[in-house]
Amino acid sequence: MKESREEAIKRLHQSASKLEARTKTEKFVDAAAQKVVSQAYRIIAELIGGVLIGLGVGFGIDYLFDTAPAGVLGGVLMGFALSIYMARRTANRLMAEAKAAGIPQQGEPIVEADEENRER
Repeated sequence: MKESREEAIKRLHQSASKLEARTKTEKFVDAAAQKVVSQAYRIIAELIGGVLIGLGVGFGIDYLFDTAPAGVLGGVLMGFALSIYMARRTANRLMAEAKAAGIPQQGEPIVEADEENRER
């Protein structure tokens, strides 16, 4: 049974529309995944950067005032506290953006395969 030319064109158009819709969805998912990864790297950079800046300030204080380990220890602790503050501020901002966009805040608990068997 042969299909007419119009039916073949209609079927081809439907296939192309389905492919286009699927491609747009994949691009959207890829862009969202890249945004999440960049935000995670930003938080990691804030954590590491704060400690390194504190370490540098501590070395500077030790050099200027000749307070051997006290400046480094204090600087690292202050840098760590600053980095935690900055990472928390970034995380709060990201959660506020997600809430404004209507993304649900509740996540599903991660259950490993061997945990399922232990509960029974």
